[in-house]
Amino acid sequence: MTELLAKLLGRLPIGWLQLVHNKTRLPAAVAGVSFASVLVLMQLGFLGALVGSIRLPYDQMNADILISASDMNTPADGSPLPRQRMFEALSVEGVARATPLYYGKIEWKQSDGTIRNLDVFGIDPSSETIRNPAIEARLADIARADVALIDAKTRNAPDGLFAQIANGQPYRFEVKGRTLTVVGTFEIGGGFTADGYLVISDQTFLRLFPQRAAGAPNHILVSLAPGADVRSTIERLRAVLPAYDSSVRTVAEAFDKDRAFQTTQRPVGLVFGFGIVIGVLVGIIIVYQVLSTDVAEHLKEYATFKAIGYPQRFFLSIVFEEAAILAALGFIPGFVVSLGLYAMIAAATGLPLAMTGARAVFVLIGVLGMCLLSGAIATRKLARANPADLF
Repeated sequence: MTELLAKLLGRLPIGWLQLVHNKTRLPAAVAGVSFASVLVLMQLGFLGALVGSIRLPYDQMNADILISASDMNTPADGSPLPRQRMFEALSVEGVARATPLYYGKIEWKQSDGTIRNLDVFGIDPSSETIRNPAIEARLADIARADVALIDAKTRNAPDGLFAQIANGQPYRFEVKGRTLTVVGTFEIGGGFTADGYLVISDQTFLRLFPQRAAGAPNHILVSLAPGADVRSTIERLRAVLPAYDSSVRTVAEAFDKDRAFQTTQRPVGLVFGFGIVIGVLVGIIIVYQVLSTDVAEHLKEYATFKAIGYPQRFFLSIVFEEAAILAALGFIPGFVVSLGLYAMIAAATGLPLAMTGARAVFVLIGVLGMCLLSGAIATRKLARANPADLF
């Protein structure tokens, strides 16, 4: 290692030699950097899982444009829309199809008394509202009263239940005073606010939620005619639909608004954001303590070099060398541990938690910057020191 660093640096790797000289400090410093790396990677992973779970319902919408209530932030909140807006949208040039989407939540009580929260899509079975082959293949089934399809990725469901349903054995359960018959499955996945999804017809939805009116869906999904321009169609829709109760966006724009709301205004998003900041601060403090102690122990040696004319950048290069080595040695085990934790948590919770190359590179660069910043702070004492006063 010493020879390799000597070739890379073009000089004796003083920083590396100082790190390995103390047999206990180096492992402690690497462990500290690894801990900070794990903390940041996990918080970014949770934040990514939150964003991924926010995206799930939008990915299922078979539409180019989404019309929602003007106060809508997430698919589940916001006021219902007058169904009249759907007919008004159909009269706009460039619109080929407009279909209502009803959105609700139910509690699915298990035999052991535990409860699973399900987000419910109420759709028109005569229209391809949802972009999911497994759902599209069973539209005729859910057209029957009180018939449903369930998300096979729903968390903590009874063992073997979804295999049983997939093999043609219906499953019945009671909710809101009605008995639903589940005849098929599809896959979407749970998130932070729901364990999974349930798809039923709009008529079944209205029977399940009697307080809701047929003339007030949550969203209207708009598909464009071939060759129609999205931006021009949105502008025409905005000119026709009243802004006081309707908001017109592409599905991607609706997702972006939802993501910004949940990551900056909802507690869970803010907690993960603060977790990232805390991880960075922990890493800076640990590396600073290691490097500042090292500088203090070798202050007389550094002063000798300073007295014979070595510039400040020479000492910075030594400390930065130490900082870069700590960043590399600390990130690798932190990355490996994070991969294991990602797999464990994803398997236990069903959250869309996965390591991405961009995230790994981003954190590596961040850890390197964190260590270099700590090194720059640690050398301030040396920059102010007078060699004559150190002997």
